[in-house]
Amino acid sequence: MASSPTLATASGAIEKDNKRITTGWTFYDWANSVYPLVITSSIFPIYWSSVIKQITHTDSGQTPVDFLGMKVPGSSLLNYAISASFLLIALVSPFLTSLADFSGRKKLFLQIFCYIGAASCAGLFFFSPATLTLSTFVFVAATVGFSGSIVFYNSYLPEISTEAKFDSLSAKGFSMGYIGSVILLIICLVINQFHDKVGITGERAAQLSFLLTGLWWAGFAQIPFFTLPPDRGRPADAPAAEGGWVLNGFRELGKVWKQLEQLPNVKKFLLAYFTYNMGVQTVMYVATLFGTDELHLESGALILTILLLQVVAIAGAYLFAKLSERIGNTRALSWSVFIWMLICIAGYFVQAGWSFYTLAAIIGLTMGAIQSLSRSTYSKIIPENTPNSAAFFSFFDVTEKLSIVIGTATFGIINQIMGSMRYSLLALIVFFILGLIFLLQLRGKKLREDSLGPIVLPGPPPASAAAEMGVPMAR
Repeated sequence: MASSPTLATASGAIEKDNKRITTGWTFYDWANSVYPLVITSSIFPIYWSSVIKQITHTDSGQTPVDFLGMKVPGSSLLNYAISASFLLIALVSPFLTSLADFSGRKKLFLQIFCYIGAASCAGLFFFSPATLTLSTFVFVAATVGFSGSIVFYNSYLPEISTEAKFDSLSAKGFSMGYIGSVILLIICLVINQFHDKVGITGERAAQLSFLLTGLWWAGFAQIPFFTLPPDRGRPADAPAAEGGWVLNGFRELGKVWKQLEQLPNVKKFLLAYFTYNMGVQTVMYVATLFGTDELHLESGALILTILLLQVVAIAGAYLFAKLSERIGNTRALSWSVFIWMLICIAGYFVQAGWSFYTLAAIIGLTMGAIQSLSRSTYSKIIPENTPNSAAFFSFFDVTEKLSIVIGTATFGIINQIMGSMRYSLLALIVFFILGLIFLLQLRGKKLREDSLGPIVLPGPPPASAAAEMGVPMAR
């Protein structure tokens, strides 16, 4: 049984699987993925480490620096900044997404967070040893903008695509992100490698990379902003809102929370995602610091490795999308989580050289797979054609953000106590074991529970929307 090909709205029907809309949607991955690659994974962590060494006049990124009157190891400060960013967005995301659903202004919220993140990336152009404290807060704002926009972006997936294409469209989005971010990173690498040819310092070349990241993000985001369906606003026949948008945003959140109580599979998946994602995201956020401070890799070799990792991730996203078609989403995810467990063990023993490059290739293969499949699997579990897609995805987003908070904070604390990131990396295996256990509880069950029945937006649906709901099976 196929999913409904259209989604009824107050202003008409959103055509699903429209190539113009779905392709435009994937371009937001192309636009914003430069943040996690340039800012999270490559140039910014290396530049951060160099700034810390300039401040402390040492060759170690572990040396404490002064931050708001506290002495914190430089590498741990970055981990804590990441944790604070995601904690902030986790606290406000459910309310903002419910407000977006109530007001019918999902695209507007996507744009607001996009511009906050892009402007903050550009603001890192002024990051120097003299501005460490201020630039840390600018980095937090960039992270909030990135993570805040993602929840609204992800929530479009079940609205613009039929269920049979969730996995492939999600994989296409992540692949577009990897390709776009690699292109910009290559441009930034050329600038950083040949900065003396154009008469600028290495510090200025890195700062220019942050400015280009913000411009790329905001610029290419105009494609999805133009092609995605316009905000529907409040339906004309909707009851009058009492108490203003703020109060009704909380009411909308309460409605979705009550629906979650009737959807045990959604809660089970979110619990599994919460645990295994603690490990996945932490590895992605600290990999570059691990390479520079633990393995003492040169920045050129490290960034080239990150480029290779992105290319392999494209293959991983499509490979596991095909695998999920054959063996089911939860089983494919379980295999991916198991591989991440082996990565943690290997990471404890890895040394600079062939073992590091092999491990990086395996991380790339499973990185794209687990991110893409997690998004599409959740789309298959939440109620079909729900008018509260942003609010439902806010719980997915909060789960992700809280897992990053706990994962990166745990990594930083263990690193600070033990004096080595290897122990922190090994400890992450606990998160993957728990995630695998929770995933296995979903095998053999219907992913989407149909007790609530189909949820349709206000307004008379077109005749083509009368198809029966599909109920995918987890295997």
